[in-house]
Formats: sequence, C-alpha cells, structure tokens
Amino acid sequence: MTKKQKRVLCRIIVSAVGTVLLHLIPLPHLPKSILSLAVYFLIGYDILRKAFTGMRRRRMFDENFLMALATVGAIVLAFYQKSYDFAEAIAVMLFYQVGELFESYAVGKSRKSISELMDIRPDYANVEQDGCLTQVDPEDVTVGSTVVVHPGEKVPIDGVVISGCSALDTSMLTGESLPRDVGVGNDVISGCINMTGVLKIATIKEFGASTVSKILELVEQSGSRKSKSENFIGKFARIYTPAVCYGALALALLPPICNLLGGHGASWDVWIYRALTFLVISCPCALVISIPLSFFAGIGGASREGILIKGANYLETLSKVKTVVFDKTGTLTQGVFQVKGIYSNTLPAQQVLEYAALAEYASSHPISKSLQTAYGKEIDFSRVGEITEISGKGITATVDGVAVAVGNSRLMEWKGIPYANAQPVGTVVHVAVDGKYAGYILIDDGEKPTAKAAIDRLKACGVKELVMLTGDNEAVAQAVAASVGITQVHSRLLPADKVAKVESLLAKQSGPLVFVGDGINDAPVLSRADIGIAMGVMGSDAAIEAADIVLMDDDPQKIPKAIQISKKCLRIVYQNIVLALGIKFICLALGALGFANMWFAIFADVGVMVLAVLNAIRALQT
Repeated sequence: MTKKQKRVLCRIIVSAVGTVLLHLIPLPHLPKSILSLAVYFLIGYDILRKAFTGMRRRRMFDENFLMALATVGAIVLAFYQKSYDFAEAIAVMLFYQVGELFESYAVGKSRKSISELMDIRPDYANVEQDGCLTQVDPEDVTVGSTVVVHPGEKVPIDGVVISGCSALDTSMLTGESLPRDVGVGNDVISGCINMTGVLKIATIKEFGASTVSKILELVEQSGSRKSKSENFIGKFARIYTPAVCYGALALALLPPICNLLGGHGASWDVWIYRALTFLVISCPCALVISIPLSFFAGIGGASREGILIKGANYLETLSKVKTVVFDKTGTLTQGVFQVKGIYSNTLPAQQVLEYAALAEYASSHPISKSLQTAYGKEIDFSRVGEITEISGKGITATVDGVAVAVGNSRLMEWKGIPYANAQPVGTVVHVAVDGKYAGYILIDDGEKPTAKAAIDRLKACGVKELVMLTGDNEAVAQAVAASVGITQVHSRLLPADKVAKVESLLAKQSGPLVFVGDGINDAPVLSRADIGIAMGVMGSDAAIEAADIVLMDDDPQKIPKAIQISKKCLRIVYQNIVLALGIKFICLALGALGFANMWFAIFADVGVMVLAVLNAIRALQT
C-alpha cells in the first residue's frame, strides 16, 4: 500500500470512528454540528477541492461535482429541517472514499503486474576495457563494446556472444519458462537473465535501440491509445452527467411547484432530498473507472505472456478479427535456412557456392547467411565489388572481376539468362557467372513446430479465413501451407504485391484483418493491415516499429492467445457496462419515486463500483 493510500485509509478510519461516536454520545446541536462538519471536511476535503477546481475551469460535470453537490445539499437540508444530522452527508463521502481506495488498490495491483515487466531494465553494464571491467550505465555503452555478464545479472544490451556459454532466463520477455542455451556466435537480447556461465558479448545496438528499451517504450505508450469503448464512456459521461444534474434539478422543483399550483403543500424538503439521493445514485464512477482498468489489466496480462500490445484500441479490434494473413519465412517457418544441395551446370559445385557466398556477403537476409555458413570460409572482402541489391529478385556483384548474379528465377528472367526450371520443395537460389547460367543452390527452411497447432487454435477462436503470402515459389509455398493447414496461398510476391493482395483482401472483408510478419519487407504490409503483428526476436526493427502487436518469442501460438485475451477483456468491459448501467437506472427510478433513501444510494453507487472493479481485474488472469 502506498503512502497516499495509507493516508486515505487513516482518514476513513478516523472519520468512521468519529461518526459512530457522534451518533452514540448525546451533544447539544451547536457542538455536534461543528464536530460533524469537521468530520465531513476531514473525509471529503479533497473531493470538494476537485469539485471547486472543476467549476472554476468550467468542467464541473464529473463525479466530484455530483458528490459535493449531493453532500452539501444534504447538510443544508439538515439545517433546514433542524435535525442537525449530517450522518448521511458524511456517509456519502466516507463510502465514496472507500470505493476510491479500493479502485486505487486495484489499479496499483494491475500496475504492479506491468512493473514486473518494467523490471527487465538492467541497472548497469560491465564493460571490458584493457582487461579491466568498468560498471557503467547501459545508456553509455557504445556499439561494438565488449560487455561481460556474470551469472544472476541481466543482459544489458543486444549483442552476439563472443566467449562463454550459458543458459538464459527469457521468461520476463517471452513468457517462456524453459531457459535458452547460448554459446559463441549466438545472438542475445537485452533483459534476459544469465543463469549459469560467464558471457562476453559484443554489442550490436545502442541501449535506446535495444530490445528491452523498445519493450518499455511500447508498454509505457500503450495507455495513450484509447479503445472505442473508452471513447464511448468519455462521450457518454459528457452527456449523462449534465442530464442527471438537470434531472435532479427538475425533480427538486417541478413536483413542489405542481403541488403549489394544485393548492397543496409544497413539501420542498421531501423532493429536494429525493433530488440529492438521485445525484448520489447517478455518479458514473463504476463505468469511468472500470472500463479503462479492464483494458489496462488486459494489456498487462498480455505483457506477462510475452505479447506486447501497443494500445487498448488494438486489443479491442483484435477481439473481432476474422481474417489472419501470414508471411511464410520466419513466421510459419523457422527462418533458419540450410543448404540442402548444389546443382551445377558448367562450374564445379563448390565454386558455384563460393561465388554465391561472396556475392551475398553484405546481405543480412537469412538465405545469405545460410550460403556463407555452407561456404564455411572467411570472406575475403577485397574480392567483391559493385554490389547491387534488386528488391524481390536478388543480388548482382563482381567477384574476382567477374559479373555474378545470385537470386530467384525473376532475376534470371530480368537478366535474360536461361535457367533450369527446378521444382524441388525448397528455396532455389540461381547463380549466373559472366552472363551464363552456372547452376542453382537448394535451401530449405523447416516450419515451426507450433505452426500447425497455432492454425488449429485460430480456427477454434473463430477466425474464418487464413491466408499465406510469400515471395517463395509455388511448390514450397503449397508444401508449407498444406503442412500447417492453410488452404489459401499466394506465392512469388514482391513486397508491393503483398500490399496489393492485403488491399484486395481488406476490400472483401467485413471484419478486421491481421497480418503477421517479421522481415523488413513486411513493414509496409504491417502498417496497412487493421492490425500488424511482428515477431519480436527474429523480426527486423522496421517490422517491430510498424506493427501494432509484438510477439516476444516468435511463437505463432501467441496469436490465438492474444485473441483469447482480447475477447476475455471485451467480455469483461461489456459485462461492466451492462452491470453499471442496469443497476444505475433501476436505482435512479427507485430514488426518484422515493423508494430509495441516501443510505441506499451510497451502497448502490459504491457497491456497483466495487463489483465492476473486481470484475475488471480479472483481465489480468490470462
């Protein structure tokens, strides 16, 4: 419990004890009135201050204004009736503060859940210089520095292991409980906890661009993007609050005036009391508090599962999705390519591979990495020049002064080079040397073990249409799609073709469309879809930046999990709307007809708020 919450709790206890004592101890009217007013101001001074500030800024129609108006009116009415009993006014403030304290505690619990995620931020980095370790702030570490991480310490910055082997606890990032083994040459991401051995890491990013920094930024900004439900509550409150205020005014004035015109007694105190009760009942706290809290809790619960949702609006849209479109490589497949065979035409197979590896050395594409791995020798950069990357086709370069073209069939067609029309299951990389076809290299990328289960779960979640888009050839695309259970496949697509295909799918869809990708060429499609989901480990920075949701462990099963979380969150939101408005309107009618007094109003208002908040924090449980 925070210091502020403790202070509020003390005020509640003192005010409650004071109210009971004033009720039990007989006192003359004047001292009893003074002491009662003191108790009233003790418990309600902050609400009165907020109400006065709102009036001064011409934003008076909120719950603080309603509480202040109702309780001050009750005190004036007690003086008018000469009862000098301010218990109802004190009780309204007292129970309202109890509800506010409870709401504050619930929000704190939700924030604590997210703050556990915030704890991934490393406090320091051990930088090695001239054989000595210097402890510095991670923000001061430059790219290319050597960082030493001991057992029990957090990896401070993204990098590559250059010495040592260990197991990393990635649960705070991915929700995955099993540790990840790493050794020399493996990439590591910031925020993981080193469990066993000592690691030396060469940093590849600055702290501001590292994984942990981006996660914190995404979660901190998620609350700024409001859902339609939250916007509805804001608009509703702006209409509802003035309406009930004017309704209470009409309730206080019209019946007594009608009685006067009919020759009967005015009975002002009865109708003013009903109007004040009406105001207490009308307070929209349950809606104003519980709806944003539901989304906040939902985003927090998803974060603990390694699913980063950039705003409540995306969480709400995700619950209605009917179409999911997948990129293939690195999304449904592992993105780890291996050379399976070399088929030469005019040159020895090893020479074909050497030309391809040298030409592709500057590319970060997984296929390029697999060629270099298969080549197995250190690249002599001096042998390579005039490298040109042709989007969606491949690379041209000069190797040892000879023109080399490495890429797909479109590159061969673009260069006007006849090529072998190979149809094996796998990715075919054609190689041409000095304008003549030299052969092709077959590369295979296995599907992710959880891909088929993810597709089955998406179907169970109500997703009607599953589509795969890929730049790969038809044979490979159909083989992967058949294996995971996708029937609609579009292959041999350039990045612009993927955008066009998503555009056409969007034109046909009645519900939101989700695109899932990981590569830099997926960024335009991720931005165009209703919701873009990026793979956070394998994914490029551009894809993660363009996406609305980031999966921190690249597991496609997190996609149906995210949909389940969003649907649960929206169910809770709708339950709270129905609960709050249903009980509110019933109680308003009872108050207007005189069947509900102010004590009933207090319990109705605070009780509904407590129930709604309790329901809202269920969204934390995924």
